[in-house]
Amino acid sequence: MSQISGLFVEKPQTVTAIKGKNVTFVAKVDSSQMLRKPTMKWLKGKWMDLGSKAGKHLQFKESYDRNTKIYTYELTIVKVVDGDAGGYRCEVTSKDKCDSCTFDISVEDAGEDAGELDFSGLLKKRERKQKEEPEIDVDVWEILKNAKPCDYEKIAFQYGITDLRGLLKRLKKMKKVEPKKSDAFLKKLGPAYSVEKGKKILLNVELSDSNAQVRWLRNGQEIKPSAKYIFESVGGIRKLTINKCTLADDAAYECVVGEEKSFTEVFVQEPPVTITKMLDDIHVVVGEKVEFEVEVSDEGANVKWMKDGVELSRDGKYRFKKDGTKHWLIINEATAEDIGTYYVYTSGGESKAELEVEEKELEVLQSIADLTLKAAEQAVFKCEVSDEKVTGKWFKDGVEVTPSNRIKMTHIGRTHKLVIDDVKPEDAGDYTFVPDGYALSLSAKLNFLEIKIDYVPRQEPPKIHLDTTGSFVNKNTIIVVAGNKLRFDVDITGEPPPTVSWKKGDTVRACWQIVTYSHLIQTEGRVRVETRKNLSCFVIEGAERSDEGLYHITVTNPAGEDKADIMVKIVDVPDPPENVKCTAVGEDSASIQWDPPKFDGGVPVKGYLMERKKKGSSRWTRLNFDIYESTTYEAKKMIEGVLYEMRVFAVNGIGISQPSASSKPFMPIAPTSEPTRLTVEDVTDGTCALKWLPPERIGAGGIDGYIIEYCIEGECRLTTEWVQANETPVEKNSYRVRGLPVGEKMLFRVTAVNIAGRSSPAVMAQAVTIREIVERPKIRLPRQLRTKYIKRVGEKVNLVIPFQGKPRPVVTWLKDGAPLDTKLVNIRTSDVDTILFIRQAAREHSGQYTLSVQIENMEEKVTLEIQIVDKPGPPIAVTVTDVWGFNAALEWKPPKDNGNCEITGYTIQKADLKTKEWFMVLEHNRRPSCTVSDLVMGNEYTFRVFSENICGMSDDAGISKNTAAITKTGLKQKQQPYKEKDMCSSPKFITPLVDRSVIAGYSAAISCAVRGHPKPKIIWMKNKMIIGENPKYLMQNNQGVLTLNIRKPSLFDGGKYTCRAINDLGQDEVECKLEVRGMAKNLHHLQCVTLTVT
Repeated sequence: MSQISGLFVEKPQTVTAIKGKNVTFVAKVDSSQMLRKPTMKWLKGKWMDLGSKAGKHLQFKESYDRNTKIYTYELTIVKVVDGDAGGYRCEVTSKDKCDSCTFDISVEDAGEDAGELDFSGLLKKRERKQKEEPEIDVDVWEILKNAKPCDYEKIAFQYGITDLRGLLKRLKKMKKVEPKKSDAFLKKLGPAYSVEKGKKILLNVELSDSNAQVRWLRNGQEIKPSAKYIFESVGGIRKLTINKCTLADDAAYECVVGEEKSFTEVFVQEPPVTITKMLDDIHVVVGEKVEFEVEVSDEGANVKWMKDGVELSRDGKYRFKKDGTKHWLIINEATAEDIGTYYVYTSGGESKAELEVEEKELEVLQSIADLTLKAAEQAVFKCEVSDEKVTGKWFKDGVEVTPSNRIKMTHIGRTHKLVIDDVKPEDAGDYTFVPDGYALSLSAKLNFLEIKIDYVPRQEPPKIHLDTTGSFVNKNTIIVVAGNKLRFDVDITGEPPPTVSWKKGDTVRACWQIVTYSHLIQTEGRVRVETRKNLSCFVIEGAERSDEGLYHITVTNPAGEDKADIMVKIVDVPDPPENVKCTAVGEDSASIQWDPPKFDGGVPVKGYLMERKKKGSSRWTRLNFDIYESTTYEAKKMIEGVLYEMRVFAVNGIGISQPSASSKPFMPIAPTSEPTRLTVEDVTDGTCALKWLPPERIGAGGIDGYIIEYCIEGECRLTTEWVQANETPVEKNSYRVRGLPVGEKMLFRVTAVNIAGRSSPAVMAQAVTIREIVERPKIRLPRQLRTKYIKRVGEKVNLVIPFQGKPRPVVTWLKDGAPLDTKLVNIRTSDVDTILFIRQAAREHSGQYTLSVQIENMEEKVTLEIQIVDKPGPPIAVTVTDVWGFNAALEWKPPKDNGNCEITGYTIQKADLKTKEWFMVLEHNRRPSCTVSDLVMGNEYTFRVFSENICGMSDDAGISKNTAAITKTGLKQKQQPYKEKDMCSSPKFITPLVDRSVIAGYSAAISCAVRGHPKPKIIWMKNKMIIGENPKYLMQNNQGVLTLNIRKPSLFDGGKYTCRAINDLGQDEVECKLEVRGMAKNLHHLQCVTLTVT
């Protein structure tokens, strides 16, 4: 619930307005502490929302200042009238805050201009009306109790009552109306019920007749019993239980017994979403990943993330993730700008956490060392830091060092070096390396030494001193994990300083002479050799498999030589397993097999780890957490019909390998059940036709086809005795097995095949003898060929005539007793039917066709007649035989060509010699003569005749040889004067208004239809008061259909509505009653209110 708080910076003030003038009220709201834009409402009295009255009289304005975050709302009343007086209230609400304030308006009449007179003394004194309810006056209540409901608004306005809603509530309490007693219900449904989302609710009524049947309706639709809706009947009590209520169950419910009904409404409340696991503060270093996690009470809930009061959106920097009730805010690489307070909000709670981001500290892995050198020697300053991307500068005695041919600066990876060739006395001093962006410096000193010593050199044979403790696993063998750094220090003695040579196999790695008081790096790169006084260091950065082998170190001086061998062995995680594949599947399992990795990493493979996922998904599921030693594995608890992929990891003493390549997708499925109803369809010499039905249980794998097998009866004890008839599975449910031995008794079986393998076979119960069965030939002539078959010239003829008979009969066609010419007619014959095909029919194709089907000495014949027809020719000898009055007699002879069928009639047309336009006279005239009437006097006519048959009219017509002239007789026609019909009529409603009952808040419409001429004027009235230009009402007139739309009706829009139509000839009106049912919400319960004004 929203909390009352002071949100207003400036509130509207009470004013006294001058009638006819404008008045403006201003309210300002501070939104700096709000999560979203506030909502402002202007109200008059306690209930009237002025937002629906916006127009010319009431005007609203809203503005926002981004700097101060203050919203300014203005209400302007244009040309104040007396009805604007009263109490007003403005309410501002946010998500969790609200505030309101009240102010009054009193209206005074404007006085006349009196020059310099005291204007205030001329003003009319006016008593202020009460803001909310009138003073308790017995006479006013008596007037209201005795008045009609349609006069309530008029009486309220007359006595200055602004709170009409409160007045009607009080009046309703004063008028105690006895409820109508129900004959069917002893106890009806309550006015309304409330239930939380996900809970169940019980509705019950008590009937006077315990045997009566009831119907439950939801929003007018009958409810059927189900798991969600449970009906119960105990004596005269009827119960309806609604399980697991959702927002869709928020509706109106009815219990119907015969003609009586009991209504109620169910309101489903959605519980607020709370936070079950709060955010935790996070402390990270720049560049690290940040994940804020929160857990809410509902899986379908939406959350809002904010940082320092600003809502976060999904972009390249922020990502949002959701899994069930858990929500994450992810920042891939944290920076100093991300420091702050992060909030997460739900509909029922909030949580916050702090994010602290520290700068990444730079770690010095190797500092620079002081050097003491002689002239012409090389000075090398070297340091190593933790970040490869860090750059820096070199300084000598506070002055930046500039590179030259003698002075060089390098940056390789994490190592920074300053090399000075041919050292001179002026090079001595303090050298400093300063990394860019860090408050850090590394310093060392270069000392220039001039030594002049005369001495006699001492000679001592060189000696290699190997330390076989430490990383040595056995004598002279070192094991290094791939990727790690190897540093092997070898102590060397000898005088003069010996020359050291490193080799791998036959390859010389480095060769140099150890000089007293020197620190030289002879080689650079990943594999290198470093030397100090009496010490040689062999270094491998990031050991690789290729670094494995036998290394030789040789030291020599004039006094002698010494050698040593060192074996370096590189161990690593194994390679991924190979050839992961599925070898077999079951209903919910699959067998997986793979090959061991080619390289075990130098350490024996201990076992394997398996993972699987659904195809198309990116989420892998680990199948075993203990190491599995075998290279075959049976995965279980899989879903039939779903494609899966598998991958395998190899594990040795060093670690886990990379995953193998994913296996080909496979689907756990089970073989189908056996096919059903295997029967024999046909048997011939050497063949047998079988048919069957699909298995009763197919499963997710479907059916790829069927395998048909056969064997001789008595030899089917072993599986190897069955012979497969088809090489590839057949998809149809029938198959003809060929090449069978004649006279043998054969058994057959059919197996269904899918990706899971073969099903159990369906075996025929009895053996089948392979022998031809002689069947008498029989022709099954189609019904349309049993009578004359008629086609037009040019059409296609395609006759299919089935027949029976075994063995295959001999088919013969004859036309008119002679063999059929195959050049004119195409004949195609199969085992079961014969087809006669003519691409374009001609008249010569007409005749009697005889079909003969013969098997040995048995024969059957049928005869069919084909007639090809065409349009007829024109009639001949068309003659006008007689003319009298306005009539003419015609005669003609039938056409020479009747189109190979009977003439069905004639069509006669006439034309006068002046216009020569042809007009129809008679159609379908069956006789070769006719009489043409209604000819026009003074005209001379000629005639033409078309012949007709079933193909249509002839293309040409026979034209009369002579003409018919109609002479004038002196007759005159007297025309009657035209009298125009009077279409005027008074308005009359042909469709009346109908009483309606609607729910408050849902738009409604009432309509009727009227007719009248001239077009009538339409007036709509509510309770006998004319409805003006009120934006709440929309009046439409479409071709006499009148509609009144009421926008979101409230309880007080109920009443009697009248539609009146008026024109000059009279008027008519219809009326109806509108009942508005609404909801009134109290503090602790819900009550359903119905207000009817009559």
